[in-house]
Amino acid sequence: MIARLYSNENFPLPVVEALRTFGHDVMTTLDAGKANDAIPDEEVLRFASAHQRAVITHNRQDFICLHRLHPDHEGIIVCTVNTDFPALATRIHAQLQAMNSLRGQLIRINRGN
Repeated sequence: MIARLYSNENFPLPVVEALRTFGHDVMTTLDAGKANDAIPDEEVLRFASAHQRAVITHNRQDFICLHRLHPDHEGIIVCTVNTDFPALATRIHAQLQAMNSLRGQLIRINRGN
């Protein structure tokens, strides 16, 4: 599956760029004109859903909580911090390939051993 994603401000650009090379449509906060605005997480999720995009973030705790409170969204992908950006992008891409839809899904991408 090719995903439509919205990367939260804290998500590394090299991973975004790698996901784009896999064919995913990734919008960043900079692309959306919202960089450095310290937008609340709930608004990030609302914006992404309004644009039919799943949120991709390192902000695990807050977005897991938001998923529980607001399960009607376009998807949330929470990732552990991994400075091996190509490996992180590959893990995300592999998970996306196994999905039919991200709608209402919470996907956890953990760093490997």
